[in-house]
Amino acid sequence: MDMKEAHSEHHSLKNIWKFPGGLSEPGEDIGDTAVREVFEETGVKSEFKSFLSILQQHTSPGAFGKSDMFIICRLKPYSFTINFCQHECSRCEWMDLHDLIKTENITPITSRVARLLLYGYREGFDKIDFTTEELPAVYTGLFYKLYHKELTDNYRTMTGMD
Repeated sequence: MDMKEAHSEHHSLKNIWKFPGGLSEPGEDIGDTAVREVFEETGVKSEFKSFLSILQQHTSPGAFGKSDMFIICRLKPYSFTINFCQHECSRCEWMDLHDLIKTENITPITSRVARLLLYGYREGFDKIDFTTEELPAVYTGLFYKLYHKELTDNYRTMTGMD
């Protein structure tokens, strides 16, 4: 499932597809945060399955002067009807991962996570482990580190499915 933000401090994110997410409450486990945020933003009930990757970025705008750690989780949906929060999302829909990869309106992290999900579906999620890669952030001149299972070249450079 992907969504477009209704309001964003960074205006270029308003029409970009991304996965739902948000901040943990004090003392809240990461998996619980993922399930709660997906439900609050989309109305979809789900269960935490695993960590897929971790984004780390320093000096990120909107991170309250702290380093930003964003944990990407894999969830199993229990409902499929979307009832998104119009305050947080301008649009929300289930998207085929192949179609998501082909769109130009996604962040580098969304593109990479979609490829990781395709890899997991095809090769088994047990194959997904952590490695480190530096990717450009949506903020000009900034980068973040993405921790994930190393992708084979055909998944790393995939622009669409043949």
